[in-house]
Amino acid sequence: RHLSEFWMIEPEVAYADLAAVAKLGTDYVKHLIKAALEQNRDDLEFLISRDEGMKGHLEILQGVVEKDFLKITYTEAISILEKSGKKFEYPVAWGKELQTEHERYLTEEHFKSPLIVTNYPKECKAFYMKLDADGKTVSAMDALVPGIGEIIGGSQREDNYERLLKRVEELGMDKSALWWYLDLRKFGSVPHGGFGLGLERILMYITGAKNIRDVIPFPRTPRSADF
Repeated sequence: RHLSEFWMIEPEVAYADLAAVAKLGTDYVKHLIKAALEQNRDDLEFLISRDEGMKGHLEILQGVVEKDFLKITYTEAISILEKSGKKFEYPVAWGKELQTEHERYLTEEHFKSPLIVTNYPKECKAFYMKLDADGKTVSAMDALVPGIGEIIGGSQREDNYERLLKRVEELGMDKSALWWYLDLRKFGSVPHGGFGLGLERILMYITGAKNIRDVIPFPRTPRSADF
């Protein structure tokens, strides 16, 4: 699933809160899948015909296009996973990152729907994500889809200079190296946010490829980047 070097689509939007970022991100994913289903259906059907394990793949993609992304908080997700009775390889506990197996359980078994998970613990996310009122979580979101788990991740960014500076100090980060970023808030800012979508990751999902190396012509993978 991972490359050493990859293409990232990263919109950043002014005057946007977490809800706006989540809507933009999920609308974009739906648009990409819909375009592939309409314009490249023959190609997708050809790929499916070569792999018995891909039966029902087009129906999964169509479901993502047609269904609304449900929305739950990270805390609700942890509660669902803890009560599931399912034995996971990675332990479930508040404050720990959700793993792919957790994300796929939520989308494929529990909700049977694409899903947005919001308000993660601040320890799980980057320093620049906006702190929630409880002081424990941040205005972050991951969009999850059946078959793969996380497809995009994003957040509302911290636009308050004092809070951002405090977070940098809490994490023991070098303030002098971040002067330019801090100045973006120091002299005034607006509510804003954005998300990241790996181009190869979405190609992998749409085509049903099992290995991310199959959706990039010249993959730079661990221990294979000779020049």
